[in-house]
Amino acid sequence: MAKIEVIPAAPEQEPIVANLLELYAHDFSEFHRLELGDDGRFEYRDLPLYWRETKRYPFLVRVDSRLAGLVLVKKGSEVSVDESVWDMAEFFIVRGYRRRGIGIRVAHEVWRRLPGSWEIRVMQANHPAQLFWEHAIKTFTGCAVQSSTFKKSGRDWRIFSFESAPGPRPSAA
Repeated sequence: MAKIEVIPAAPEQEPIVANLLELYAHDFSEFHRLELGDDGRFEYRDLPLYWRETKRYPFLVRVDSRLAGLVLVKKGSEVSVDESVWDMAEFFIVRGYRRRGIGIRVAHEVWRRLPGSWEIRVMQANHPAQLFWEHAIKTFTGCAVQSSTFKKSGRDWRIFSFESAPGPRPSAA
């Protein structure tokens, strides 16, 4: 079984996170219109905030010591006014590591580290992500998955809500 590490990203690793966000944005542009800047890069304006604001948590993912993805988490709902909810702002596993249970193991590790109420937002057009999150949450909680839909900035979204408790849980991988 692959050794998976979810490591808090240090300020000096911001360029690494930025590079991974470029890959993520490229993948995500299939579902959401994202434009390249004149420099040939996608823009992620909020990235510096992950080292300035205490309610934001950047993580790097390593598989067998090799860089494999990122997770950006923040405190505060993007849907309601509930500031106590954990929000999975961005979640990205490099294509070569997908469909091997790694993403589920990473999500479960993050949820164990940050217990409480969670919201996972997924664009309705992103069917693969909806299936991934539904499976990840169900295997984590052992319960039926609760979701609802909402509209934001003219786009339809699905939101999954659940509770996470600290400590070990069975892994799906």
